[in-house]
Amino acid sequence: MKSIELNTGKVIGEGAPCYIIAEIGINHNGSIDIAKKLIDEAVNARVDAVKFQKRTPEVCVPRDQWEIMRDTPWGRMSYIDYKRKTEFGTVEFSIIDQYCKERGMDWFVSAWDVESVDFMEQFETPLYKLASASLTDFELIERILKTGRPLMISTGMSTQNEIVETVRFILDFDPEYPLSIAHATSAYPCKPEELNLNMIHTLSKMFPNHPIGYSGHETGLATTVAAVAMGATFVERHFTLDRAMWGSDHAASVEPQGLARLVKDIRDVETASGDGIKKVYDSEVGQMKKLRKHISAEYNK
Repeated sequence: MKSIELNTGKVIGEGAPCYIIAEIGINHNGSIDIAKKLIDEAVNARVDAVKFQKRTPEVCVPRDQWEIMRDTPWGRMSYIDYKRKTEFGTVEFSIIDQYCKERGMDWFVSAWDVESVDFMEQFETPLYKLASASLTDFELIERILKTGRPLMISTGMSTQNEIVETVRFILDFDPEYPLSIAHATSAYPCKPEELNLNMIHTLSKMFPNHPIGYSGHETGLATTVAAVAMGATFVERHFTLDRAMWGSDHAASVEPQGLARLVKDIRDVETASGDGIKKVYDSEVGQMKKLRKHISAEYNK
């Protein structure tokens, strides 16, 4: 499996620690203060990166949904105005860029349209994420590929044939393109019986030259830790200050205490995995001498 070195010096891939992403997405609810608090909590939890979403509302929201009225924290407004309210622009992302640099935190976005990629190129983010919904958006993918930045794709709501077609499109552009692939199921929250974690093994066999990871939308932590034990070289989970906050993604998100526990459990699994070579540890010798009737000559040597 190839590894991908980011422009921040961190590495995603085999032999590197699992790259842990706290997906803030739009859980900042349009507030830069909430965004900074989320970054602070992500730093405290010792994740590797925070991820936001970047959309051009006029492109991503179907025209027939623009004038649908919604109740929001800012009052009752049209859906298009609500989406504009939750989008960060140059000022906000410039603040985030500077704040993450000060805190030593990687940050990047899921770009949902070509205009958003054009916008994001003013920032030297280490990679782009392609959301599951965009897996078949080849115009968007091509625009990202032209930046040359590493691309991480999610595979929710997709068939294996669609995944193969997208990977082929990327590798036709450049056989050595720095591509990583995340298994995902696009249900919020996702039931355990639909997580299908064995797809991590399947994707590893299908694409042995690319780091394979996991984008989880479940409510617990154990299955994300299991994904790392099964070989995921990166994981991402939605992240919020409070799951009861207003907004569509908070309920399927992890709160600060859970995020810190998730990182600790993943690092414990990595430490516990060892090198696969059987040995007698010094901590075992006392018990062996006390309990074993015959100590082999092999050990005495």
